[in-house]
Amino acid sequence: MEIDYPLVLTGFGLRNMKKVQIKTVKGFNEVLPPESFRWRQVEDKFRNLLEGYGFAELRLALLEPTELFARSIGGETDIVEKEMYTFIDRSERSLTLRPEGTASVVRAYNQYSLGKSNEINKLYYIGPMFRYERPQKGRYRQFHQLGAEVFGEESFYQDAETLVMLAQLFHTLSIKGVELHLNSLGCEACRPLFRDQLKDYLSRHQAGLCDDCRRRGAENPLRALDCKNPQCREAVAEAPSIGDALCCDCRQHFAGLCALLADAGIAFQINPRLVRGLDYYTRTTFEFLAGDLGAQNAVAAGGRYDRLVEELGGQPTPAFGFAVGFERLMMLVGSEVAPLTLPVAALLPLSEEALRRLFPLHVELNRRAQMTTLSFQHKSLKSQLKKADKDGVRYALIVGPDELAQDEALCRNMRTKEQTKLPFAEIGEFLWERYHEH
Repeated sequence: MEIDYPLVLTGFGLRNMKKVQIKTVKGFNEVLPPESFRWRQVEDKFRNLLEGYGFAELRLALLEPTELFARSIGGETDIVEKEMYTFIDRSERSLTLRPEGTASVVRAYNQYSLGKSNEINKLYYIGPMFRYERPQKGRYRQFHQLGAEVFGEESFYQDAETLVMLAQLFHTLSIKGVELHLNSLGCEACRPLFRDQLKDYLSRHQAGLCDDCRRRGAENPLRALDCKNPQCREAVAEAPSIGDALCCDCRQHFAGLCALLADAGIAFQINPRLVRGLDYYTRTTFEFLAGDLGAQNAVAAGGRYDRLVEELGGQPTPAFGFAVGFERLMMLVGSEVAPLTLPVAALLPLSEEALRRLFPLHVELNRRAQMTTLSFQHKSLKSQLKKADKDGVRYALIVGPDELAQDEALCRNMRTKEQTKLPFAEIGEFLWERYHEH
């Protein structure tokens, strides 16, 4: 577009400006048709999938107080030190274009007291983020993320379901060859000891580290484990492993997660060098890696951050979340994407044994199509039925000790309230038929 300026814009130091072609700022890219249609298709698939798992959309502010990111991300990270778009406005406030989504979601969770209205909050977001770094293919200064956060659930079942859900997203989009890497970063009880061990190791191997890792060694030593510099990778090859420093609770949490993923048939690799660049993560951390993306091959990443809500002024609240790099995702997506539908049934376990029995079934059914939800908390049948009714499912499959003993579920029609017994072996066929009724 060509614009003819009839006036002299002396305030900007511009004179005699005529027929100037204005272009986008470097690293800030538009999405043009027909690519924008493909983006919308994938966004719709993401929305449908997450809403089927009980998530609701949160539309975040683009601009935040700089303090939010300095406190949550950590001052010793590249994002805060080098990459944020920060400026002082006319009221002398320091403001920043959001560089990531989790801190903003936590700020909103606290600001609007979402924990008071719901014990468990599942929120997702879609939108642009901003970081000043060298633009490259699939990595721009304005980039887009799909993300989700769960507040109020500390069980490793939640970690497992979220990872299964992400694996299902890649399957739905016909993306192959994505590998799941897992690690545990420990908690406030065990990570300080590991940090001290790692700081001591790094101080004795300074000669093999890059300048950034030498500088980070004292304040953020875990970042050295994630450095992409080949020299640093060699230097930390014999560094202590955080897996050896985990406390009993963190070991049990991580072992429980790995067992559930194995039960669900999700392949994964434990990577003791996997850390996050953001300070707020605890326990589970993960990345989904795609070999087709080159050196920057993480298409999704996230983990657990059980202290961040409190650190940003809220009540102690466990949390788990992830973000998907949208530009990188679109580099992997094929031209066709199949539709999804909302769940048919809620699986309602009345004991830990029932929950463990239902989880693999929940995973298997949702691989075929989005057919079930599963409650992880040991609540009364009345409260679970109330939640199922609110979610709008057509059936509730109730499993308690008696049903486990008989290898069956009590199937309740949520519309007619009629209840019948349904053998476990017939649940898949029953729900598949009901799924195709709509």
